[in-house]
Amino acid sequence: MIRVDPEAVLSPEEDYGLATLIDLARLLALEAGARAEGEDIVRVTVTPSPTADRVGEPSDLARGQWAFAVRDGEVGIPRHLLARVTALAGAGAEQRSSARDRHGRVPSSENPLVAAGDFRDPVVSRCAAALRAAVVQAAAGRPVWVLDPWPDGKRWCVAMTHDLDVVAWWPLATGLRIAELLAGGHPLRAAHVVGSAVLGTLATVLDDAPVRHGVQGVLAVEASLGLRSTWFVLAGTPGVASLRAGDITYRPESRAARRILASVWSSGHEIGLHGSFATAEDGSVFAVQRSRLRAVSEGDPAGVRQHFLKMRPGLTQRGMAAAGFAYDATYGFPDRNGFRLGVADVVPAWDDRLRQTTSLDEIPLMWMDRAQSKYQGIEDPEHWVEDALETARACESVEGLWVGLWHPNLTPALGYPGAPPAYRRLLMALMARDPYVATLDRIVAWRRLRRSVRAKGITPDGGVVLTKPRSGASADVFRVSVRLLSPTTPP
Repeated sequence: MIRVDPEAVLSPEEDYGLATLIDLARLLALEAGARAEGEDIVRVTVTPSPTADRVGEPSDLARGQWAFAVRDGEVGIPRHLLARVTALAGAGAEQRSSARDRHGRVPSSENPLVAAGDFRDPVVSRCAAALRAAVVQAAAGRPVWVLDPWPDGKRWCVAMTHDLDVVAWWPLATGLRIAELLAGGHPLRAAHVVGSAVLGTLATVLDDAPVRHGVQGVLAVEASLGLRSTWFVLAGTPGVASLRAGDITYRPESRAARRILASVWSSGHEIGLHGSFATAEDGSVFAVQRSRLRAVSEGDPAGVRQHFLKMRPGLTQRGMAAAGFAYDATYGFPDRNGFRLGVADVVPAWDDRLRQTTSLDEIPLMWMDRAQSKYQGIEDPEHWVEDALETARACESVEGLWVGLWHPNLTPALGYPGAPPAYRRLLMALMARDPYVATLDRIVAWRRLRRSVRAKGITPDGGVVLTKPRSGASADVFRVSVRLLSPTTPP
């Protein structure tokens, strides 16, 4: 196991970076103040940076420049590396940006990994894996204990999510989609959509039938594979302005929305809040919308994802935490798929202005369908699936978490011919890789429990004594296991 140098004096940014690396590396650390004699401990220390002018280049992580100092029984982490981890995994760099796109979002170009061309690689997760390998090397035959990455002996994790953007007024959404296809040079696909929409209109005009059929199709394929997902639902009141902006398009209390929510909830899926545009700037709106969603969803929403991924990094998350949410699932790129935080895992939220960790957990979004069809003009669903599986393989390679977003309105009548069978193929390909699959609230519960585990000491026979997990639902549902790495065991 490891002991983190208790004498290291770290800035808040460095402390967050160190805790994040050790957590992602799954290294079992000795509890602060615990006594353990003998040579079965690897010390983790913080070493001076080589040169001061190297500080503040988080993209160096993508080039493998972690420069751990490995000695017998000790691993040194350069001080500047910790601040770089915080700039990426804590979104510190983006929180300091004042740039905005036409939707009020921080442009993807402001992300250090996008600027360096390395956004398709979970570089912080790879850095953590390199730290684990360095500890094994420094152990030089001593036992190294690590925590299992996921429950049930699984080596990686998959979470499917869905944003319920459309319920009523679906013909308006279809019309906008037809215009998008024509503008993108896809007249045949537009004609297909027109035909499907006409058939839908014969059945209903403003009812939710096409959307409800899309939802039922997603629920059916997930049920056939034993998969449970997380659904993010709008909880505001639509008006002319919100409809024109593509913001709030339905009331959660409407008959159509209640019918969909009942189907989702009764199938065992999680329901979270899809924060409207107003919540990005005004955190007080979160509590109002969370209360409305709670009243119609038979549960207390644990998580939130911003509509259009619209947020002001740091400020918006402050409002989420104040409203009592456990996690935020917004940190993904709207216009490309990849690793916005450089991690394939759950990490605590970092508030750069307050220079502290918050009560919120961040669950990065690695892939979504509309990043390709809307922003990149790729209309073939088979290409979406290939892109999804490529990012999933990157997550699997670091024993991490892959989070995907599939919109339930991707049906022929709503403008997406060929999408439903592509979704089934995507899920079947993911399940064939044997991941742990769960809703986001369960994944957060697991990661919080695993993050809290420490070693109290070493037994005379070389075993370890773990701290008792904190009381709570996660401790009752999950069992955290540790395994021993030998120098010949791949880390």
